[in-house]
Amino acid sequence: MSAFWKIAVIGSGPAGFYATGELFRQQSWSFKVDMFDRLPTPYGLVRGGVAPDHQKIKSVAKIYNRIAENKDFRFFGNVEFGKDIFRSDILEFYDLVIYAVGSPSDRSLKIPGEELPGSHSATEFVAWYNGHPDFSEHKFNLSAKNVFVIGMGNVALDVARILAKTPDELSKTDIADYALEKFYESKIENIWLVGRRGPLQAAFTPVEVREFLELKNADVMVEGGTLQLDVESQRFIETTASKDTKKNYEILKEISKNNKYKKKKRVHFLFLSSPIEILGSKCVEKIRMVRNVLVKRDDGTIYPKATGDFMEENADLIFRSIGYHGNPLPEIPFDQNSGTIPNECGQIIDKRKDKLLRTREYVTGWIKRGPTGVIGTNKQDAVETVNRMLKTIIQEKLKPMEQNDNSVFESLLKERNVDFVSFEDWKLLDEYEINNGNSQDRPRIKVTSIERILEIIQEKKRK
Repeated sequence: MSAFWKIAVIGSGPAGFYATGELFRQQSWSFKVDMFDRLPTPYGLVRGGVAPDHQKIKSVAKIYNRIAENKDFRFFGNVEFGKDIFRSDILEFYDLVIYAVGSPSDRSLKIPGEELPGSHSATEFVAWYNGHPDFSEHKFNLSAKNVFVIGMGNVALDVARILAKTPDELSKTDIADYALEKFYESKIENIWLVGRRGPLQAAFTPVEVREFLELKNADVMVEGGTLQLDVESQRFIETTASKDTKKNYEILKEISKNNKYKKKKRVHFLFLSSPIEILGSKCVEKIRMVRNVLVKRDDGTIYPKATGDFMEENADLIFRSIGYHGNPLPEIPFDQNSGTIPNECGQIIDKRKDKLLRTREYVTGWIKRGPTGVIGTNKQDAVETVNRMLKTIIQEKLKPMEQNDNSVFESLLKERNVDFVSFEDWKLLDEYEINNGNSQDRPRIKVTSIERILEIIQEKKRK
């Protein structure tokens, strides 16, 4: 394959970078990749979603940096698909496109009172304390005493752990400065983690839950005897439970042994409970929940069934963390129920045209499979998508378009007055943030305003 193929990748998170890396790994093919992101900064959830006290996880960005150093790679940050560029542009200037836009929205509880002030999505809160420009102006009442986090996944545990940590602990991370100031004013005493199913069905990982044994300023407990297993759960853990599930259960049993509560804060794990209403006149005041029991379906799966046992607790702040959901893109097929782009092994299916496969358009990451797995899961996902792309090129006997000047798309963006950010530009900001962080013994101090990011880049380029 002597001629090169021009590929557009929409989204610069882990899914986008793993797909790009897989393209460059194909030694018998020649690819030039242009990556676009709505934000001026790359890495998606690695920058804006991974907890600030999990710096080791963020080190995966080193892999993406190496991919970006490829001579056939270009980054266009601060360029929004559907606003600055469109599907017609991509199909005119690129041979193929991979959409890797993730699942930026959250699922709602669908209960009365969810719209009250003080009720938020964990997505908003995580983005806020991580310095995401879209959420930097949000307000959260950290003078609250009682906080409820609805959900038992890793994101829910991240939120609870960050709320339970001391400001001094957080001051050594890359948490947003404005968020750190609010944490110094925090009056939180009780943090409740609420799961509708039992401890064996919890979605968190052992690494995440084990961290709760190491909190300096918070005691941790399991509420309501929910570690006592019913017959089916006992059989499950003895026969088919995964290694991680068994580890989770052992760590929770270790947590439950603690009966000396002396610290300022308390984290409560509450299983087999579902919120049914959020109460309050002008803002969140209480949360009403129902206790559940686990019931076995005919197909062998276990699900939570509500009992007649209700409970009501004081609540000042509530975060829902029950899953992410994708958003539709202009002119791209979308399944509202799953929050994904319909696809077959990564190749987009056009449902409006008798489920025909789009030969030039592909998808990877959460917007392909739904919000499951960890960062590394996107690597194998990208391999599948790229393999499908190559197979389609061969089967459909596609040919790369005539080679145009590499600056053509840059000229188009300039004509539209799009102030795009290159990877070299991003490195100037990266250096600025890291240098500022070094002065305070922190990994970096994030710039959280798009306007200020662009100003800093321009100032650096003039020097």
